[in-house]
Amino acid sequence: MLVFGAVGTSSDIASIFTLDADFVASALIGVAINRRVFKLTRHFAIEFEGQIARHFRKQDHWEFNGLGLIRYLTFPWDKYVDTSFAAGNGISFATSTPEIERDDDERTSQILNYLLFELDFTLPQYPAWTLSTRLHHRSSIFGTFFGARAGSNFLATGLKYNF
Repeated sequence: MLVFGAVGTSSDIASIFTLDADFVASALIGVAINRRVFKLTRHFAIEFEGQIARHFRKQDHWEFNGLGLIRYLTFPWDKYVDTSFAAGNGISFATSTPEIERDDDERTSQILNYLLFELDFTLPQYPAWTLSTRLHHRSSIFGTFFGARAGSNFLATGLKYNF
């Protein structure tokens, strides 16, 4: 289970990955429940996740996301800091049309694609607790969802408890 907070950014994914993000006055808090379904190899695992998030400041709505993830599990420094990287894809439902998406383009939708990139860090002596950082991305996939053209990005961090 992950509890996380996030701040909105008007930057695209490429700018975010190069650490050149511009932030907006929008934030969210959320809870995610994640379940590993199986390991493909010792390096990769398949997971499913459900999320509930509450937007505030510039926006005022709830968001519900469901997605599948693939996680890379093995890094050379894992004996010092156990690290994993995940990428996920699924569906996102907002209880109202998100304002920062309307600011980007009036053609948006309550239902959009959901994309997630996550980097987790766990100290081996505390295996139940993980620091999680993630990119929370709603996307129209260039008009695939109801002709929408807008999307949104949030940079999140949180604390994960591994049962």
